Amino acid sequence: MSANKILVIGPAWVGDMVMVQSLFIALKQQNTQNIIDVVAPGWSAPVLARMPEVRRVIKVNLQHGKLQLAERYRVGKSLRGEYDRAIILPKTFKSALIPYFAKIPKRTAYRGEMRYGIVNDMRDLDTSVTYKAVEKYLQLGVDLESINKGNFKQAPKIYYPKLEIDECKRQNAIKKLAIDVSIPAIAFMPGAEFGPSKQWPGSHFGELAKKFKSLGYNVYVFGSPKDNPIGEEIAQASNGEAVNLCGQTSLEEAIDLLSLMKVTITNDSGLMHIAAAVGKPVVSIYGSITPKYTPPLTDKKEIQYLGLECSPCWKKLCPFGHYNCLNNIEVNKVYESAQRLLQEEISTIKT
Repeated sequence: MSANKILVIGPAWVGDMVMVQSLFIALKQQNTQNIIDVVAPGWSAPVLARMPEVRRVIKVNLQHGKLQLAERYRVGKSLRGEYDRAIILPKTFKSALIPYFAKIPKRTAYRGEMRYGIVNDMRDLDTSVTYKAVEKYLQLGVDLESINKGNFKQAPKIYYPKLEIDECKRQNAIKKLAIDVSIPAIAFMPGAEFGPSKQWPGSHFGELAKKFKSLGYNVYVFGSPKDNPIGEEIAQASNGEAVNLCGQTSLEEAIDLLSLMKVTITNDSGLMHIAAAVGKPVVSIYGSITPKYTPPLTDKKEIQYLGLECSPCWKKLCPFGHYNCLNNIEVNKVYESAQRLLQEEISTIKT
C-alpha cells in the first residue's frame, strides 16, 4: 500500500482538536508511512505539536464567520503539488476552499453547506452509526472502497488521544507558578467556551475544594483568561483553599501541568479532553449536552449527568432559566466519583 500525503483541515475548538488525534492515529494504523499535515488556527499549534502523528502545522489567521477568500487562495496555492488527499472536518463551505485551491486530487468531507465540486469525495453522515463526535472524524478517514463494500455500517474503532509531555517545559511551568510537587494535587476546570449551560456552579467547586484540602490535597483551578472570574469565585468560596491559575498558564503549560494531577474534575470542555489525553483520571460534569456525544476518551473516567426530562437541550443558555441539570448535581456525588478514581489509581500502582 502506497503512503499518502494527507492534509487535514482542523476544527476550531480545543476539545475537538484533541479528539481529532484519534483520526490521525487511525490514518497511521492504515499505513505507518502516511504523512499528516494540519491546517489549523495558530492557538492549536501547541496541542498539535504534542501529537507524534502530525508532521507539520500550517497556521492560518482566519476570523470566525469571515470568508477571507484572498487569504484562503494564498494558502491553498502555496500548497499545490504537496498532497494526495485532503480531509475537511468542518462542514462549512469556506473550510473546503484551501484544499480546492491547492488542487488536491481527493477532497473528503461530509455533505454540508453547498460545496459540490469544491469537495469531490462527499460523504453522508449516518448518525445511527457514528453518533459520537470522535466517530464522525474517524469515519472520514475510512477509504471509499470500504464504504462501497458497506464496511462503514458499524462505528469505527476509537483510538484514545495521547498527548506527549515535555519534561523541560513542565519543570519551567512548575517553577513559574511555584507548584509544590511534593503535595498531591487535584485540578478543577470550571470553564466552558460553549456557554453557561455547561458550567457547574463555582460555589459547588468551592465546597469541593475544601473537602480535598482537608485530605491534604492542593487544589488548582485551570482555565483561560475568560475563566478568571469563576476561578476567583471558586477561590473565595473555598476560603482560599483553591489556587486560581486561570489565565496564568499557556495552553502548552496546562498540558504539562495537568499531567501532574491525581484527579481532574471538569465541565465538558477542551481541558477535559486534554486531561484525558495526558492520562489523568477525569470526573466529567455534563449539563445541556449528553455525555454520549463528547465523552472523555479514556477508561479512567466517571460521568456526572442527571439526564433530566429537559436534557439534553443543546442550548448555550438554559431555556427555563433554572440550570437544574447542573445545579442539582450534588457536591458529594462528584466527590465520591473522584474518590473512586483515586482508589483505582492506587490499586493500579500497587499491582
